Amino acid sequence: MSTLERELTQGKKAVSRIELVGLIMVALSIFGLLVNPGFIAGIFNAMVERTVPVIVNVYITGTLGVTIILSVVTGRILERLGFTDALIRIFTPITKLMGINPTVVIPAVYNILGDINAAGRITGPTLKRAKATKDEQKIAIATMIQSQQSFSTFMLGMLAMTAAGIKVFPVIVIAVFLPLVVVPWLLSRTIYRNTEAKSLVHIDRFTPTTGALPTLFGAAREGAELLFLLLIPAAAAIFAIIGALNYIGIWGPIEQGLTAALTALSIDPQTGIQSILVSPTLAMNTLKDTAATLNPKLVIGSFVLASSGFPLQVIVGQVPAIWASGSDLTEREAMEAAVLGAVMRIVTAFILALVLTPLVS
Repeated sequence: MSTLERELTQGKKAVSRIELVGLIMVALSIFGLLVNPGFIAGIFNAMVERTVPVIVNVYITGTLGVTIILSVVTGRILERLGFTDALIRIFTPITKLMGINPTVVIPAVYNILGDINAAGRITGPTLKRAKATKDEQKIAIATMIQSQQSFSTFMLGMLAMTAAGIKVFPVIVIAVFLPLVVVPWLLSRTIYRNTEAKSLVHIDRFTPTTGALPTLFGAAREGAELLFLLLIPAAAAIFAIIGALNYIGIWGPIEQGLTAALTALSIDPQTGIQSILVSPTLAMNTLKDTAATLNPKLVIGSFVLASSGFPLQVIVGQVPAIWASGSDLTEREAMEAAVLGAVMRIVTAFILALVLTPLVS
């Protein structure tokens, strides 16, 4: 007899765990309305006041929204001109020399000009067709996390480093392109050792065949969708939560802890928190305005951190869901690889900030 049949026979419905949570919330809400009705309204008002300045003044009426759309247009034009396929041609032979399936580097290369969701959705099946092992697919995810999830992050980061008087070229080569080689090599010899060198007769091409004008206007539409359907809702949700926590009095200690940890890691706390919790693009937009007043070490550390798969909701939510549907990995396996890649990126930001600052500033 099924649970529903038993409930109908007994004439009552079992209370589920989520219903118990809901009953507690109802009781707390009634109690709050009786004792302090302004508290609930105050939380909502705090959420709005924390969110509106960023969403309206920065994304919508500020320059960040247009920057995101134009960065997508630029990235898609470069992709249409064969930039992504050229990078794949450069890096796949290097990966093969390491004794790894050459396709493991493709998601990270694609992510440089695309976005992390498209990288998983489009290149994940490529690894599966190339018979990459599960360890190699995990390496691909961890390596992909080393690349920025939006081309606008890359462009704004270069503006920030230029404003701080930093030599951009060495930082880009070491922070963006070198991990495409170092991370697969390191992981294949430590954690994910089940790898196989294969000769790929055919590698999927990622250069679109659409015409010039469809590419241009399609990219603009894609940029607008990215802005209004993903980045703005995500930023609104995070800033609303921060506003509520701040109203209750919880956010202050959390922010102090994050500030201390990021400062110790040679990362600007303000933009570091934005990269981890909200949006690396927003972080670099903030950094370009403040970089001239900061220690170059903090600028480099912040750029390296932003040039990654952060924020956290992407790493623990979007990446596992997309890769579980397009690869041989489960959501848990994909998330573990993504978290590992994020930890490696934080360590990389700390090391490069210390090592590169004396050489490039």
